[in-house]
Amino acid sequence: MSSSQPYLVRAIYEWIVDNDLTPYLLVDGSKEGVEVPEGYLDEQQRIILNISPTATSELLMNNDEITFNARFSGRAVCIIVPTYCVLAIYARENGQGMMFNENENPPTPPTDRKPGDASPKAEKQPEVTRPQLKVVK
Repeated sequence: MSSSQPYLVRAIYEWIVDNDLTPYLLVDGSKEGVEVPEGYLDEQQRIILNISPTATSELLMNNDEITFNARFSGRAVCIIVPTYCVLAIYARENGQGMMFNENENPPTPPTDRKPGDASPKAEKQPEVTRPQLKVVK
């Protein structure tokens, strides 16, 4: 079963924006795949990002990552945040939102599959056979 975290992040983002508040993301910048300006990470390697429609352009949130363009010190930067690196999403004005467990959604390890190979899930599924029914009198 896929993680519920990306769905919750998108839903809370919409809820915050619909209420005319400012959505903030708390991101673990130490994990692989995160692309944020390093000079803005705190001592715990975390960063808070304003993802409001007025602060970002080309915001895209899918099940794997959140990407957008933003300005840091007047310089345009492309931000990439894998969804498993999101620690919280909340409204700046009142702090309402949701926190996520850091260890709850570890990344799926990359595979060395070639295009056209069966997916790992397909390889692990047992062969399905039709049930055998007998008439008992």
